[in-house]
This record gives sequence, C-alpha cells and structure tokens, in this order.
Amino acid sequence: MSDWKAVGIGAITTAVLTIVFALAVFPLFFLGPILGGFITIYLIREDEDWEEPKDAAVQGGVAGVIGGLIIGILFIIGFGAIGAIIGIFLETLGLAITTISIIIGIFVGIVSMLICGVLGAIGGVIGASVRERGVE
Repeated sequence: MSDWKAVGIGAITTAVLTIVFALAVFPLFFLGPILGGFITIYLIREDEDWEEPKDAAVQGGVAGVIGGLIIGILFIIGFGAIGAIIGIFLETLGLAITTISIIIGIFVGIVSMLICGVLGAIGGVIGASVRERGVE
C-alpha cells in the first residue's frame, strides 16, 4: 500500500530539484529524482514494514514518474506560452512553434518520466537502506 502523501511530496521534490539542478548545474540534474525517491521513503510512516527493497523501489519509482510528469507538463505550458506570445505577432509562426513545442513537450515528458522513475527507484532503495540501519 502506498503512502500517497509521501509519494506526492517526493514527486514535487523530484520536479523542483530536477528543474533547479538542470538550470543551475546541468550535470547534477540526476540528483533531483534520487533525492525525491529518498525523501518519499524517508517520510513514509514508521509502522510501514519493508518486506523487500523492491517495495521501496516501487514507491520511489512512482514518485519519480509523477515528478517526471510534472516536469513534462511544465515544459509544455512554458513553451506553449512562448508560442502564444509569438502567435500574437506572427500567426502562422506562432501556430507552428506551439505545435512543435507540444510534440517536443510530449517527448521530453516521456523521457523525463523514464529517467526520473529509474532514478527515483534508486533513491527509494537508498532511503530504505538508511531506514533499516536506523540512521537519522
């Protein structure tokens, strides 16, 4: 059973940190999903018992996929707004840019969901390992 509150916080953490790291120091963007998966597992209730690390990996992966979806949606909204602004001045160019940005946004969304899902699962396993050892 998933703790959706922790998964939601992990997904938002994944999206925010990935965007911040991608804009500030691009090679470190992969830390966002790992930290998001870690936070997801770390925030789950104490009475939740882990039978296997794959349970933590699944929950961290879900947080990563949702975070990747948020990144894709923000990408589409951002470039859609740019296309709309250009469309005010040049109608056909704005329509073309909006269409291209939606296609690229869907591609970026799918790729970010895959990458963030895998890295979130890795962060979930790391978080479960830390919780098992009792490091706080």
